Amino acid sequence: MEALLKRELGTSTLKATGHSGGGCISDGLSYDTDSGRVFVKINHKSQARKMFDGEKASLEAIWATNTVKVPRPVKTVDLEGGGAVLIMEHIDMRSLNRYSARLGEQLADLHLHNKRQKEKQNKAEQTVGKVQSDIPVIDKFGFHTATCCGYIPQVNDWQPDWVSFYTQQRLQHQLSLVEQSYGDREARELWVHLQLKIPQLFAGIEVEPALLHGDLWSGNVAEYADGPIIFDPASFYGHSEFELAIAGMFGGFGKHFYNAYHEKIPKAPGFEKRHQLYQLFHYLNHWNHFGSSYRGSSLRIMKDLSK
Repeated sequence: MEALLKRELGTSTLKATGHSGGGCISDGLSYDTDSGRVFVKINHKSQARKMFDGEKASLEAIWATNTVKVPRPVKTVDLEGGGAVLIMEHIDMRSLNRYSARLGEQLADLHLHNKRQKEKQNKAEQTVGKVQSDIPVIDKFGFHTATCCGYIPQVNDWQPDWVSFYTQQRLQHQLSLVEQSYGDREARELWVHLQLKIPQLFAGIEVEPALLHGDLWSGNVAEYADGPIIFDPASFYGHSEFELAIAGMFGGFGKHFYNAYHEKIPKAPGFEKRHQLYQLFHYLNHWNHFGSSYRGSSLRIMKDLSK
């Protein structure tokens, strides 16, 4: 692999630094090169290139907003023996501590970025000679490429309606995978009832497309010398509330984070029920990744919201 990395990076120097990382999906190593230190994520699965291409596109999209720090991606490369690597800048990180409130502020800025771009565009159209932004305004829900939450590709086809997008391309997709693997009758029956209830949870709510990290749990956030940093995204344009679902499932985000976030994006009426609905996706996704220990949590939410 080192010869491949040398060739792809155009470097004569490639020295392992001893820094390692990764998680339950991919491994990671850092190397010193002629042009600085890089971090290399490695995955030997057949779908690794698709997964890393989606992560690279996610990092590029978040980077372009200039709202919250992400590692700058360099390139994705196929491994000769199967699998792929994602090369990005190396950043010395430590656990989130000092910058929790700033992360809340910056995450809200990320979620508001597309709306603010739209407002700027509308203003520019009324001002003769105003230069347009290079970042396009997005008026639908989805993403321009597949992204993976874990190793399962998400269906990111563009849709104008958020409720339809989330129902069909997030929950229905996950439940179809549950059906294929487990044939769970109770999940199937609960879904019939829950589908009818979902539109009611959005009564009176206008959902603006917001660029999301997509998998923002405590293991995907940290801080570096200058502030907070987020990584391992599975981005798409969706409802900003979706982002807070997995954040609330596995801890790691304290009151300073939430207070700062909601100072910029206050909770809308019905937030708590929708929060459950958004957590359902992640429990189903974990069921499909890690097995039936997540079945109970998935069914409990479906029962609660079907009442």
